[in-house]
Amino acid sequence: MFPVDPNSLYVRSEALRAFMEDVFRTLGVPEGDARIGADVLLEADLRGIDSHGSGRLWIYVDRLKAGKQPSITTVTTVTEDPGTALLDGGSGLGHVVAVKAMEVALRKAKETGIAGIAVRNSSHFGFAGYYPLMAIEQGMVGMAFTNARPSICPTFGSEPMLGTNPIAFGAPTDVEFPFLFDAATSIIQRGAVELYDRLGMDLPEGLVIDPEGKSLSDPAAVLKSMVEGSAALLPLGGLGEATGGYKGYGLAAMVEILSAAFQNGPYLRQVTGVGMGHFFIVIDVSRFLPLPIFKSVAGNILRDLQGSRKIPGESRIYVAGEKEYDTRKERLERGVPLSRETLMQLDAMAEDLGVSPLDRSGKERRS
Repeated sequence: MFPVDPNSLYVRSEALRAFMEDVFRTLGVPEGDARIGADVLLEADLRGIDSHGSGRLWIYVDRLKAGKQPSITTVTTVTEDPGTALLDGGSGLGHVVAVKAMEVALRKAKETGIAGIAVRNSSHFGFAGYYPLMAIEQGMVGMAFTNARPSICPTFGSEPMLGTNPIAFGAPTDVEFPFLFDAATSIIQRGAVELYDRLGMDLPEGLVIDPEGKSLSDPAAVLKSMVEGSAALLPLGGLGEATGGYKGYGLAAMVEILSAAFQNGPYLRQVTGVGMGHFFIVIDVSRFLPLPIFKSVAGNILRDLQGSRKIPGESRIYVAGEKEYDTRKERLERGVPLSRETLMQLDAMAEDLGVSPLDRSGKERRS
């Protein structure tokens, strides 16, 4: 979970969704695709993944305005058989490409039991956990991977070579929420650095390094240095091997292979904001055993973890997806907290595009 600005204003999720849809439509995005883009961003906000929510809307707006990607996303099939497909996203909106790819994966998994879909010529698809949730809704297991612009250095290196390359895995359970693991293979991702910058907060030590391997903490300076290639995010596990940094490095490289090698696409230094690759896997649980049995076993695993011995001073053990589920319930009721900087950014966007400003009726100052 990410820190929340104590001066945030709470905005109704319906108002935020309507505003983002309006922005996408004004830029020529078809209504259905605008709904997808807004929904992926909003779902991140609702779950407390503020690094990938409405605060990043400007990225897609800038690309559409500059003509760096088309407003109409056309996904074509390059190769296909019963259990696999290679799709081309036509450099369109990554959210739309990814949703359509998952729809293909879901259809094929129902037919064959397991489906793997590679995607080329796509772009940033937002909150990776959104796509396994699509599988969970249909009683299946889902996985999503993507490469990204270079930002992670390899172990013993200081040059950004790998993207933050997230791994997302989701499975249905018989508890109140599904198991949903979604994490970058770096300790922190670029969107989180942007969030710290918006909140005016220093980064913790040991997340980002300069060419000499020294830790950097000023988020604004880090963002500038990342563009210049003179700052690198550390892989999961941190600097060197002593704390397992090679594990995060290896996972990031694994995602790079899944995202690039299956579609003969750009990798490492070749990856830019548009043209990246994704990989999706869907497994139909019912091909192995009845879904209720799977959900019961998965639920028992989560319950046993939650009920295990706690360290002194801690009252609760969480499992992946639980905090986000709780946050979603709270924000659906109270609203999505937006920093004053984000609100100013959205207001400027509305004025620039000639759309109605974000409706703040029902907003609430954080106590």
